[in-house]
Amino acid sequence: MATVKVTDTTFEDEVRKSDVPVIVDFWAEWCGPCRMIGPSLEELAEEYGDRIKIAKVNVDENPDSPAQLGVRGIPALFLFKDGEVVSNKIGAAPKAALKAWIDSAI
Repeated sequence: MATVKVTDTTFEDEVRKSDVPVIVDFWAEWCGPCRMIGPSLEELAEEYGDRIKIAKVNVDENPDSPAQLGVRGIPALFLFKDGEVVSNKIGAAPKAALKAWIDSAI
């Protein structure tokens, strides 16, 4: 499964009401570290398939969702299970570290 683009309008349905765990990547085009982890997240989305969903929220286009979660820096990754945040990670990390974080949280 590829990453899913999520907006403030679709956040509730795509993330909070998802029947699988969701990793939300809060990012922006101008953010170098965000662009660095983007390909890793795409690969992880394919590797995990239907077991998890990886959603991307552009903070410049969708300011409400990150504001509600208190996002102050990007990239910011939040893992949701059953509609609730169970873990979060701020900053870029190598693919192996992202995979280990996901595995420990799901």
